[in-house]
Amino acid sequence: MSGTTFRGLSPAARLLVVNQFGITLGFYMLLPFLASYMSGQLGYGAAVIGLVLGIRNLSQQGMFLVGGTAADRLGCRPMIITGCALRVVAFGSFGLFTSLPGLIVAAVLTGLAGALFNPAVRTYLIHEAGERRAEAFAVFNVFAHAGTLVGPLLGAALLSVDFRLIATSACVAFAVLTVAQLAVLPHRDIERQENGVLGSWREVIANRRFVAFTLSLSAYFALYNQLYLTMPLEIQRVSGLSWSIAAVFVVSTLIGVFGQVRITDWCRRNWGAGRSVSTGLFCMGASFLPVLLTNPFIPTHSGAGDDSWLGIALACLPVLLGTVLFTVGMAVTNPFAMELLPIVGSERLAGTYYGFYYLVSSVVAAAVSWLAGSLLDGFSGSALGWLPWLALLLVGLAGGSGAAAMRRRGLLARSSEPNRSEGKETSA
Repeated sequence: MSGTTFRGLSPAARLLVVNQFGITLGFYMLLPFLASYMSGQLGYGAAVIGLVLGIRNLSQQGMFLVGGTAADRLGCRPMIITGCALRVVAFGSFGLFTSLPGLIVAAVLTGLAGALFNPAVRTYLIHEAGERRAEAFAVFNVFAHAGTLVGPLLGAALLSVDFRLIATSACVAFAVLTVAQLAVLPHRDIERQENGVLGSWREVIANRRFVAFTLSLSAYFALYNQLYLTMPLEIQRVSGLSWSIAAVFVVSTLIGVFGQVRITDWCRRNWGAGRSVSTGLFCMGASFLPVLLTNPFIPTHSGAGDDSWLGIALACLPVLLGTVLFTVGMAVTNPFAMELLPIVGSERLAGTYYGFYYLVSSVVAAAVSWLAGSLLDGFSGSALGWLPWLALLLVGLAGGSGAAAMRRRGLLARSSEPNRSEGKETSA
């Protein structure tokens, strides 16, 4: 990452990106090890563990619209501080309670905290970054990737002592973040909203340009989930080694940390926001081609250890090549998607638009993940093992085509006129 890019941000923006490192550090320090803790030490079955994790996910994604709306009406700063403070309570509850009701409460609080601070952080950064939004979100992503890398390493080290030590450490991390926001994060003026909450939601839904953008970009989140679903399953299938999954995350994280800012700078100079978003989605879709083309020819590894390390490495190569293309596509897409969000939506209701954007995307992502998982269950290792990868390729092509069509029609340009149903709202 370029230090110049980081120093070019305002003090508040720098605090927000450092804050994101702490958020991802604390989250990935604890959540990846929760299932192991619940099964190994508490004796819960897979169904119960899945229920707890599902409740956490639902309580976060289902409340994003509420969190974004609150950021617009109550201010981003209070939502960020409240969300971080709530994570202190939530992660402390994971270490304190061993009963199922207690763990469910902790899961709900964890998700609700994310729903409060995630839209607020991004909305604050949208306002704070001015004309350099893509660059600001590129740096933001670098710090997030770094937290994603360091968090599990710390969690694994602490797990060897006690899971409660992980929970305590995560609590401390979020407590420090809460105090930092209270002490340093400046207040921003809250723009008075003419409409009520339901009126604002109707305005968002009536903005056809924004809805089209959201549906196209939902492909990003649908494919992003595959970094945690299909790619780890495939690399474990072909290698027979459970720890080979780590290679997917290491490759992705290293590209994110060391390549994100450079990729964003190059795209800014050569393509611009609209073309970057569409090309990035095409790249994410194309990242499944290496596995699609080789899957029928690479058998499921028995795990018996009868293959050479070279043979295992070659079998993993399509997944790792796909991971490289996938992460580059993410790096191209995400900063410019965040830059375009208030352009196709609204500066005044940026939090509400972001919450709706994320809510719709999470529903689409859940549907695509269910489809990909079902196809993997039905056809993995068979002659039709390429079907899940074809479906994911088509999702990327559909999203990229939608964004490209909007760009060709001028709907991603700042000067594009809003449709009549948007009333007094402007696109800038």
